[in-house]
Amino acid sequence: MFRVLVSDNLSPIGLKLLEEHPEIELDYQPDIHQDVEALKAALQNADGVVIRSGTKLTEDVLTGQKRLKVIARAGVGVDNIDLQAATRQGIIVSNTPDGNTLSTAEQTIAMMMGLCRNTGPASQSMREGRWDRKLYTGTQLAGKTIGVVGLGRIGLAVAKRCNGLEMNVLGYDPFLSEERADQQNIELYRDIDELLVKCDLVTVHTPLTDETRGIINAERLAKMKKGVRLINCARGGIIDEQALIEGLESGHVGGAALDVYVTEKPGANDKLASFPNVLCTPHLGASTDEAQEQVAVEAADIVCNFLTKNEVRSAVNMVPISGKELEGSRAYLDLAYRLGLLLAQTSHGEGIQGARLQYRGDVCSKPMNLITSAFTSGLLSAALNDSVSIVNSDMTARDRGIEITQTSTTETGAFATMISATLITDKREITAAGTTFGNDFLRLVKLNEYQLDAYLDGLLLIYRHRDVPGLIGAIGTTFGKHKVNISHMALGREKNEPGGDAIAVLNLDNEPSEAAIKEVLDHPDVHGVELVKLPPAKASLPWLGL
Repeated sequence: MFRVLVSDNLSPIGLKLLEEHPEIELDYQPDIHQDVEALKAALQNADGVVIRSGTKLTEDVLTGQKRLKVIARAGVGVDNIDLQAATRQGIIVSNTPDGNTLSTAEQTIAMMMGLCRNTGPASQSMREGRWDRKLYTGTQLAGKTIGVVGLGRIGLAVAKRCNGLEMNVLGYDPFLSEERADQQNIELYRDIDELLVKCDLVTVHTPLTDETRGIINAERLAKMKKGVRLINCARGGIIDEQALIEGLESGHVGGAALDVYVTEKPGANDKLASFPNVLCTPHLGASTDEAQEQVAVEAADIVCNFLTKNEVRSAVNMVPISGKELEGSRAYLDLAYRLGLLLAQTSHGEGIQGARLQYRGDVCSKPMNLITSAFTSGLLSAALNDSVSIVNSDMTARDRGIEITQTSTTETGAFATMISATLITDKREITAAGTTFGNDFLRLVKLNEYQLDAYLDGLLLIYRHRDVPGLIGAIGTTFGKHKVNISHMALGREKNEPGGDAIAVLNLDNEPSEAAIKEVLDHPDVHGVELVKLPPAKASLPWLGL
């Protein structure tokens, strides 16, 4: 028998699935999360745990939990779980990403309609015995232009419903393919500023990351149409709340509908809620009977199937792999991950349609699907949040219409093993190939048509140039003047003769200033400069904790 602790309130249908499973013993203690020591003790006797937002699985709680094998979060967010601590303990962490998609999309539409038709204040006036029909004249949605920032599952569901309302739907997403956007009748933008100035309404559906925190800020609000209305049912902080308050006070922002906030507790959002043209609700996006039942069923299934069938679904931190197999594959996982990071940065925000990976030589004896997932994780993690892992990266790519394919041949070429990745964007194809020297040294051996031998770690400055005498010295002199140390240089040229096009990859010990890069770029024989940031040599893989 496997023992499963449920440490939060859970829908009865989810509890029933656990209770009736012949190999599961249910331990239902929905209030135990209020006592940290009691929670730690209960987990010592559990093989799995199902939680919601009330339970905080911190490093202190998870350290020493030798029996616990799987955590299932009945919901999307895993902010209340220390993922690194869970990974170090060998605990799989899963969430239920599909359970609240429709409910959150419907909440967004409800908030948008309520905002535009003044439903909240009009209803309140009726309660107070008034008939203020003229005071609450609203705005029709049909024919209006809405910008959907973030086109993941929920963003696409919102866009679909806005199309049904006969709205003009514009969308911003760095990864959704043009083809997928056309299928969904979305006018796709890669530049968020270009999108925002065209919108009557804007709704945000991105994760909260360093890149998306405050993505709707004072500067961008000032450039939007006067009277623009904003909706946030995603995560508090995506819209800068102080900038929003100032926009409402000035009258530039016509209204806002908010279901999420930076601080979610009584009284913390009174200022926003005090505006007559702001509609506020207390994080109700997933608060429907159907959503709560669905996430409970999904969480129960995840735990049962992992414990009884060794099946992993919707994991956000790692995949099951033996220690011996992991040790033998780590260099290849790391190489693929770094190639993904490099290609993401050299694509400069172009729309990504897909990628082709080719494995040659010794790498073909390793788990290539896992290595492909590592590449995809690197490719997507630059724009998405840390939950893009070796497990969910493939699903995340598919959700955005990005097709990742792989081929392999055991025949060796110039190297005993090589991974080659070609990124396909809306405008071009970019190829990067790498190899391993031993278990610790990773090399970039090809960039587009150029053969070279560069270290695949740290800061890489890539510049394209004409192969003429004196250029390398000039670049070195420039960086010396700007106090930038070059640790390694690799050169590749199109033809094995001077005078043609060439490329150089410099490994730098410190990041060059904008002035230094501009001086390099201003050299008459330099055609382009790119700065790529990769993890340092031998850095831990983010989703393996090794």
